[in-house]
Amino acid sequence: MPAADPEITSHHLSIPYESAGQRLDQVLSQLLPEYSRTRIKAWIEGGQVQISGRQMRPKDAVLGGEQVEVTPVFEVDTRVQAQDIALDIVHEDRHLLVVNKPAGLVVHPGAGNAAGTLQNALLHHDPKLGVLPRAGIVHRIDKETSGLLVIARTLEAHTALTEMIEAHAVQRHYEAVCVGVMTAGGTVDKPIGRHTTDRVKMMIRSDGRDAVSHYRVVSRFRAHTHVRVQLETGRTHQIRVHLSHIGYPLVGDSVYGKRLVIPKGASAAFDETLRNFSRQALHAARLEFTHPVTHKQVSYESPLPADMKQLIKALATDLKASEKAAAKARAADPRGA
Repeated sequence: MPAADPEITSHHLSIPYESAGQRLDQVLSQLLPEYSRTRIKAWIEGGQVQISGRQMRPKDAVLGGEQVEVTPVFEVDTRVQAQDIALDIVHEDRHLLVVNKPAGLVVHPGAGNAAGTLQNALLHHDPKLGVLPRAGIVHRIDKETSGLLVIARTLEAHTALTEMIEAHAVQRHYEAVCVGVMTAGGTVDKPIGRHTTDRVKMMIRSDGRDAVSHYRVVSRFRAHTHVRVQLETGRTHQIRVHLSHIGYPLVGDSVYGKRLVIPKGASAAFDETLRNFSRQALHAARLEFTHPVTHKQVSYESPLPADMKQLIKALATDLKASEKAAAKARAADPRGA
């Protein structure tokens, strides 16, 4: 239903003389870049735009010098309801939120997830987000991926953040644990598109969208590697698809992964830790971008969640135990060393 922005009563503008002959909706979208042209067109058609006291059509040409009054009215999306779901808020100001999403929480409603999502939680935290597309959500991470998301709280911030993400100006850094021992870091530059036979999956395909992931090794274990990944683009399932493509799928990834890999001689506790890790080992650990309003460079971090800390600790303990056993064997049989 329509709702006026409580922080904006109206905009009073003058049409520049050099804009003479241009469409009204085109000129207003240039003068009010925080609003989409589609939204401005709807306001003109709905009578929320008065030109020197009269109403015009979106396609009408301006003369230049006219006085314009725009009264913003927004449509609240009533299809998604507010729900009292706890949020881990890392940062909050008038223009944006940075939240730390737990694994298992869907970002917004979709097939099979009509409610109980981050979007429902955001609407409960701040009902004014209802006038923004998807309650201000400008990017996503998978349900079973944990970590940071930036949320717009105003149309100005939403427009700016959306443009920054499209321009790859939001730096997103991830922590991951993959199957296999990497020799070195590198870059995967492979386009990603929808899978040809399984519509819930993505795949490397020549006609896909450009996708670039940079990764570096943090720690190597007996059969696994802890890596940090920086996204240059943000395609659906990008890290999962790229690392699987080069032969190092994420631990716990049932879609792009492979069978469980447990090193020979591993302890029962280590075996249990790996078998019980039931999600992809991926965490959005850091966000860096230019604040859309203050224009200051900002950075936010989220520590590894408990399940990934436990996983990495178990991998390190297994490696240490293996090295200790090997050293003991060499000492007992010097000729075999």
